[in-house]
Order: sequence, then C-alpha cells, then structure tokens
Amino acid sequence: MPLLPSRTKYRKQHKGRVKGIAQRGNSLAFGDYGIQSLERGAMTSNQIEAARVAVTRHLKRKGKVWIRVFPQKPITKKPLEVRMGKGKGAVDHWVAVIKPGTMLFEVGGVNLNLARSGLSLADAKLPFKCRFVARETVE
Repeated sequence: MPLLPSRTKYRKQHKGRVKGIAQRGNSLAFGDYGIQSLERGAMTSNQIEAARVAVTRHLKRKGKVWIRVFPQKPITKKPLEVRMGKGKGAVDHWVAVIKPGTMLFEVGGVNLNLARSGLSLADAKLPFKCRFVARETVE
C-alpha cells in the first residue's frame, strides 16, 4: 500500500519550485548509517516503498530501517486525450519534495558492510544521486 496523507487541508497544490539545500532533516537522527540525497527532485510514494522493500529484504529482518521522508504533496494529472482547459486534473499520486542534503533512509543495528550494500540497493531505486553516510562514533 503506497504512502499518502490520511487527510489534507486542500486537495490540490501548485507545482512550486525546489530551491536551496535542506536545512532540516539533513543529518543522522535515528540510525548509525543512512543515505543522503545529492540532487533535488520529487520522490513518489512508489519509489519510497520500492527502496524500503529493497533494504529490508537485504537486511533479512536484522536491524531497523527508518524512512525519513513522507510524500505529502499531491500531483494531479488529466486523463489521456483530453482537450486543454476545463480545470485542473484529479490527484494522481503523492510525492515527497527532496532538496540536496535530505536524509532519506537510516539503518541501525547492523554492521557497516551490510548497511552499505543494503542502502546501495535502495539508492538504485531512487530518481537522483545519493551518498552513504555513517555516524562518526560507529566504526
């Protein structure tokens, strides 16, 4: 089941722009290892779920995985072969807006090699470049 908000104040949003770098959510908060975005973009709820499944399957129920992003922006789409005008389309899917430096996933309770290989599998599912980050105290 894809991630989406249980309720929102408004059904539809403007497209907006993604400017600047992440001021919050840009460091490890829960786990010992994580992946951090290096580019800006939108991450759909399906991409988040695919990355989560890839990590948890690789870890084989060891350790813990934290998802640090949530898709709370609705993206609308008009049906195929519909003429211009007649208003904005219906909500099609939900995305998380990602700035460079945002921590996407964190892993704890596993060793460095297992965490690195698991998070690299998650990185392959995502639409932008990421880097592996480790806490300074863990070696």
